[in-house]
Amino acid sequence: MPAALPLRTHVTDASPLVYGCMALGGDWSGGPITEADVAQAHAAVEAALEIGITLFDHADIYRRGKAETVFGEVLRRNPALRAKLRLQSKCGIRFADDDHVGRYDLSAAYIEASVDGILQRLGVERLDILLLHRPDALMEPAEIAHAFGRLKAAGKVSHLGVSNMHAGQMRWLQTALDEPIVVNQLELSLAKLDAIDVGTTFNDPQAATRPGGIAWAGTLEYAQQHGMQLQAWGSLAQGRFNDPAASPAAQAVHDIAQAHGTTPNAVLLAWLLRHPAGIQAVIGTGNADRIRACGDATRLTLSREEWYRLYVTARGQALP
Repeated sequence: MPAALPLRTHVTDASPLVYGCMALGGDWSGGPITEADVAQAHAAVEAALEIGITLFDHADIYRRGKAETVFGEVLRRNPALRAKLRLQSKCGIRFADDDHVGRYDLSAAYIEASVDGILQRLGVERLDILLLHRPDALMEPAEIAHAFGRLKAAGKVSHLGVSNMHAGQMRWLQTALDEPIVVNQLELSLAKLDAIDVGTTFNDPQAATRPGGIAWAGTLEYAQQHGMQLQAWGSLAQGRFNDPAASPAAQAVHDIAQAHGTTPNAVLLAWLLRHPAGIQAVIGTGNADRIRACGDATRLTLSREEWYRLYVTARGQALP
């Protein structure tokens, strides 16, 4: 029987920020890394540690493996760093090639082979957390559970999480697991409100008319109920709020940033951190100075009025 789920797992990290390593490793060619790539990655890691980040998020597809390779090179040259940080990576996305379409693959064989590749590129013996990157339509919970069990028994993975799964998918997968799913990483930001919006509009026609919202019903609540850590990728909204003239929401972000003497990015992150689900915001810039600037978010607590001003203005429609 699956184990009872704890109220809080506390296996991810104490910091509300996570460093996402997608920007590291140069281009997406799959070619060799350069000295400039290593220097950038090292600066990014040091900047993240400086603002209290210790959880570093990877995926086997980032820069076609080069993000993990360059990170592994940083660790090889600076062995003392390994004890200061925690590593998570994702698998399950397969790119298209000459013979196959792009697809998702959460078969046991592919998961286990992917982990071996991840560990080799990072130059480590164990991942703290393995995330299943996307929900495979052909996934079989028992098969995934067996793969994770073998990986854990071999000392290759400590914990299992998911990414981009809704409550029903997580509930279905959990039925086969003897340990709790510890993380769900999904796109969530002031520009991607579906998971929050579906709760506030559930008993109103707006819920059905806002694209994508219904699919996320209960996802945040499921995570809170079962002590699962939520992580928000795309937390800085791909720069959509950089220009205050771009939209009323962007103006609101800048107004609040000015009132608090901080940056718009810090406000975007603080908006996520204010949610009672205890969301960790994944920041993915490769610029060390921008990473450091994000540290302001951990010292900023938005009022209810500020939080709702940003939410309602960003959604572009009054609440029902």
